[in-house]
Amino acid sequence: MTGRPFRPRSRTAPATLPPAGLPGLDPSWSRLVDVVDADGITRTFHVLDAGDPDAPAGTLLCVHGNPTWSYLWRRLVADPPPGWRVVAMDHLGMGWSERLPHARTLAQRVDDLGRLTDALGVTGPVVTVAHDWGGILSLGWAERHRDQLRGVVLTNTAVHQPTSSKGPILIRLAHRRLLNELTVHRTPLFVRTTTALSRPKLPADVRDAFSRPYPDTASRAAVSEFVADIPFAAGHPSRPGLDRIADAVPTLDVPALLLWGPKDPVFLEEHLRDLRRRLPQADVHRYERAGHLLPEDAPGYPAVVHDWLSQLGSAPPARRPDPALPPTLTQLHLRRDDTTPAVVGTAGAAISWADLHRRVEAIAAGLAAAGVRPGHRVALLVPPSIDLTVALYAVWRAGAVIVVADKGLGLRGMGRALRSAQLDHVVADTAGLLAAGPMRLPGSRIAVRPPSPVVARLSGARTSLAELERRGAGLPAPAEPGPEAEAAVLFTSGATGPAKGVRYRDGQVRAQLALIRSTYQLTPDDRIVAAFAPFALYGPALGIPSAVPDTDVTQPGTLTAAALADAAARIAGTVVFASPAALRNVLATAGDLTDAQRTVLSRVRLLMSAGAPVPAALLQSLQKVLPRADMHTPYGMTEALPLTDVSLPEILEAGDGDGVCVGRPLAGVELAVVPPDRAGHADGELTDAVGATGEIWARAPHLRDSYDALWVTDRAAAAHPGWHRTGDVGHRDAAGRWWIEGRTAHLVLTDRGPVTPVGVEQRVQRALGDDTTAAVVGVGPAGVQQVVVVLTGTGPVLPDLGLADAVRAAAAPVPVAAVLVREALPVDIRHNSKIDRTALAAWATDTLAGR
Repeated sequence: MTGRPFRPRSRTAPATLPPAGLPGLDPSWSRLVDVVDADGITRTFHVLDAGDPDAPAGTLLCVHGNPTWSYLWRRLVADPPPGWRVVAMDHLGMGWSERLPHARTLAQRVDDLGRLTDALGVTGPVVTVAHDWGGILSLGWAERHRDQLRGVVLTNTAVHQPTSSKGPILIRLAHRRLLNELTVHRTPLFVRTTTALSRPKLPADVRDAFSRPYPDTASRAAVSEFVADIPFAAGHPSRPGLDRIADAVPTLDVPALLLWGPKDPVFLEEHLRDLRRRLPQADVHRYERAGHLLPEDAPGYPAVVHDWLSQLGSAPPARRPDPALPPTLTQLHLRRDDTTPAVVGTAGAAISWADLHRRVEAIAAGLAAAGVRPGHRVALLVPPSIDLTVALYAVWRAGAVIVVADKGLGLRGMGRALRSAQLDHVVADTAGLLAAGPMRLPGSRIAVRPPSPVVARLSGARTSLAELERRGAGLPAPAEPGPEAEAAVLFTSGATGPAKGVRYRDGQVRAQLALIRSTYQLTPDDRIVAAFAPFALYGPALGIPSAVPDTDVTQPGTLTAAALADAAARIAGTVVFASPAALRNVLATAGDLTDAQRTVLSRVRLLMSAGAPVPAALLQSLQKVLPRADMHTPYGMTEALPLTDVSLPEILEAGDGDGVCVGRPLAGVELAVVPPDRAGHADGELTDAVGATGEIWARAPHLRDSYDALWVTDRAAAAHPGWHRTGDVGHRDAAGRWWIEGRTAHLVLTDRGPVTPVGVEQRVQRALGDDTTAAVVGVGPAGVQQVVVVLTGTGPVLPDLGLADAVRAAAAPVPVAAVLVREALPVDIRHNSKIDRTALAAWATDTLAGR
């Protein structure tokens, strides 16, 4: 991109009003506004202008990019926030504004925008709303009108090209003179491609509406000139103006909201990263399925803008401190002279407390010397092992933030999740280093062990933990982070949508550790065998030795009884944590245990199982394998674990109920529900009334801080500040026990009201026997959905009438429209236990429709 920018000849034309009949566009919004430009010439703009004409709250100034027009903002214009005026303009030469005989530069367009707001009588407060190249223009206006500026809203855009990027490749190609002429000016390819990027595909009439102002070569002149004016090259005439605006952005001390579509091939992750660096105060929400035209791909964005405007200036809810916090997150110094094993791996590998403390201190000092700073985010692409434990605690000791995503998400899912976390560094073994490139992860690469020259060259790894340990030996370790410091971004399993990053502060992780220690009376004499890797990683922070069984942690159902016993033998295990799927296979393979292995398992005093409902019958059967173990099933989620706990005797005492009994809230935990309406929405007031079924909300000192780059998701709990909406449906009984009846997303919305699935499933399974698994889903439109029961089995998809009648009788009083059979039910990635009822409902719908 060097040389003279291409300036195709344009043809003048007066401003006009848009033609009638464009979908979603009310002709009454359109007006033509005369503005005297810097040369003293009167120019006419087309604008959409709606909302409160007196604008007591302020004005939303909406600025489109290239090659769209004000039509992009029609939903916001149609739904202005109360007390706000919404103005969406068309740039000169674009949309329905006046066509000019000459090209317009960046500086001129910023000046045009200021003169237009003057002509419109806009005096502030103003919140700018912009997309694409409209982002830099709106920020140029903001920099010149600081006295009027109240906030900034940006959708996919860029204010500068990060040093790692030469610019969006699609725009760079269109920037070349010949390609610009062929694809932007002479043909409608560029115009049409912009709307073709949307997913799902835009309706044909909407695509036509976007391209309506640009039917011929003359009308596309400004579109071509707009591309040519993008100053990629340092010598471009508009580069000084771009640099001045970009440098001024960090000085805009106003609230900001970034709404982003990650599937955009034009503005990439590095552009969002650059914006977040320049606007550190910004609230961010990523619409994971959205792309370039975010206002089209996320059509509900006006409600988000409304909500964001409504909370400007309000303080976040105060967090509830826990007076019993441990003094630090990494307490390895308490056992710095202990030569007994802290972590035991497979094949006899082990590390003592003393060596773990020494290595963590040295590597933390080495990380600091290598540029890892407090608050930096560090992805850990290391399988469960001693190396992972050392890496995790060294990152924490350095004051940095661990970022962890399930390997079970697959390369694409992991990449999407980790990119969203805005990484600064990646710590990885050889496989992780080689995967980081295809996953397009940002950040420096740090190998666990010195990589081979080939791996180092392919991955870009310049150092290793071993080298950092050598460099850090003798150097002072960084200061311990305080409880307000960010500590972790942990991704959910993705069982109910794209995996979400959950942010924890140091103090919240400490509160979680303190609660686990006190609830289960863990002491330094305990030793934990964790078939769920995160619990093994917590071992050192809890001050207890830990081991992970020799199994694939991404497939919990592969854990065998022998592997569990062997891991327990390596550390004389007293505590076991495993998912229900893992325990089922342990039970299925218990017949293969030797006498010595049975003896080892007989010493286990505590079994914990979570991640999905754990049937009492499974726990009772496991009692034969773990005869002395106190069986417990804590309830919680990535955002807050644990919240409640229940033992096997308590489950048996509770008996059959409508749902899964998860026990009583733990110390410091509060639970309440919001009953759903007939549409399934749970947006009312909290209640803890006995028997009231609704979405469960939780409050506790160890509750997650927020979701990462998901402002809208966080605001979904704004009705009850300081609480977390779990997405689970349940109720409290008269004894204070809580029962889980399913997920809000899995409510069957019948004409009689919402039906929760779990109670029906339990009644069917009790009637048919433990060998059958049942799942309840809804088929049909919301509000008139029919209840369908899907059973596991090897028979025909449509069972015989006797089985169907038995299911209907057991499900009563809930009416069952159909009974289906399939060999296996889809389950979640992390625990292999949670039924994916969304996927199952789609299958049932297709099956009943004969597809």
